[in-house]
Amino acid sequence: MTDIVHFVGLGSMGLGMAQSALRAGFEVYGHDPDAGRRLLLREAGGRALEPASPKAEVLVCVVLNAAQTRDALFGAQGWAKGVQTGGVILGCATVGPEFAREMEEEATRRGLLYLDAPISGGAVKAAEGRLSIMASGRAEAFERAAGILAALAETVHRLGDCAGPGSAMKAVNQLLAGVHIAAMGEALCFATSQGLDLARVLEVIKVSAGNSWMFENRAPHVIEADYSPRSAIDIWPKDLGIVRDIAAKVPLNLPLVEAALGEYRAASEAGLGREDDAAITKHTAARAGLRLPGDG
Repeated sequence: MTDIVHFVGLGSMGLGMAQSALRAGFEVYGHDPDAGRRLLLREAGGRALEPASPKAEVLVCVVLNAAQTRDALFGAQGWAKGVQTGGVILGCATVGPEFAREMEEEATRRGLLYLDAPISGGAVKAAEGRLSIMASGRAEAFERAAGILAALAETVHRLGDCAGPGSAMKAVNQLLAGVHIAAMGEALCFATSQGLDLARVLEVIKVSAGNSWMFENRAPHVIEADYSPRSAIDIWPKDLGIVRDIAAKVPLNLPLVEAALGEYRAASEAGLGREDDAAITKHTAARAGLRLPGDG
């Protein structure tokens, strides 16, 4: 088992993943710009990641996007310098396949292995060590990361022997997830317009053909008027933008993606960007003058 693991990014996903690694017996060092997140890691038994920290066999990078990934790994701070020669980097952000391949090439130049390893499952599953990881990379990278992958994930999907397919698969997932959340918002607004009780709508749809994981997971946020961000509106212009950019290179027209992307951008511009992505329902309801649970 790998003894020392570094985590860069201790947001809602990264902190839960670090906690799962601690429970599995790893010695965990973590960094996040937010001092409060670093404190939460220390309270869970982890340590602050510093340039002088012991070198790791695995670095798990759980930041927001491609720019943050590049900076965190190979920028001025360059946390990749804290990985042992022959160690492995797990790149967990949602990025395009070309960028993932670029990161793999840079890691190789530095004597490191790289797994293109985007994640899915949400903060709860991250904290439970039950994520789905869509991974691609060299066999040696999978072997070196086997212990930490087992600690973090319920399922590890091996999708190829180089970086790229993992990120492509995550883009497929995000296409569906983003469209499904937008559809959830429209469905709840439509139900409201017809005088239906939203709790009953959830109860019925959960056991009907129209259900989706996103509907079942996000509809309760609307019903409970709880828009504290587990996954924020502002994530979707980025993720669906990645999907659109990948498709444009084919070229492939994705009208549902374009429609959902427009809705998320409009919701963000309306001031909802930092709220839970279930708040797309609030955006749709406001345009129709509909009252949702919690509206005064």
